Amino acid sequence: MAPALALLVRHGTTATTGKVLPGRAPGLHLSDRGRDQAAEAAKRLASLSPAPVAVYSSPLERAAETARPIAAALGCRVRVERGLLECDFGEWTGARLSTLRRRRQWRAVLGQPSTFRFPGGESFTEMQTRMVGTLDRLAERHRGESFVAVSHADTIKAAVAATAGIPLDLFQRLVISPCSVTALVRGEGSLHVLCVNATDGPGELVLS
Repeated sequence: MAPALALLVRHGTTATTGKVLPGRAPGLHLSDRGRDQAAEAAKRLASLSPAPVAVYSSPLERAAETARPIAAALGCRVRVERGLLECDFGEWTGARLSTLRRRRQWRAVLGQPSTFRFPGGESFTEMQTRMVGTLDRLAERHRGESFVAVSHADTIKAAVAATAGIPLDLFQRLVISPCSVTALVRGEGSLHVLCVNATDGPGELVLS
């Protein structure tokens, strides 16, 4: 009944990072900087002992392009996992953040996300339930092992909040940088946050 160590990696930087809410729109690829970040993340994860045994990725291009060098460094293949998808931003997909911040609803996005549903899209609560359910399913598959899951900022923040017992309305206080590593222990009766937003060597991460 040993728990699993989930190593959550946000995808690398793209041309729109910090400018646009890309959501699930296809065709967004890593920038040159993002590819460098992914290569560095691969080195950090490959240095862990014991090494992660599997790499999962959101289906979106920016996540898959981040996952590939990680999988290559670990000697395994990338497995696409739809549960790691970005939140469905619905009608807000592709909107500029500078525009969204002027909308009245933005207050709810930041201060009361548990009450908010993106117009024509997903609610934060649904996104968190989906992400946590996916990680628990993967943790069950990898009891006593570690695995990598390449996903997106909001989904990773939601998973951290659920693991740490932080209310969803406070999850926006967390920061998840491009290609950072967040380590969560998940298993029956064992929920721990080992590190959040590690952008340097994640250190000695062990199963407890």
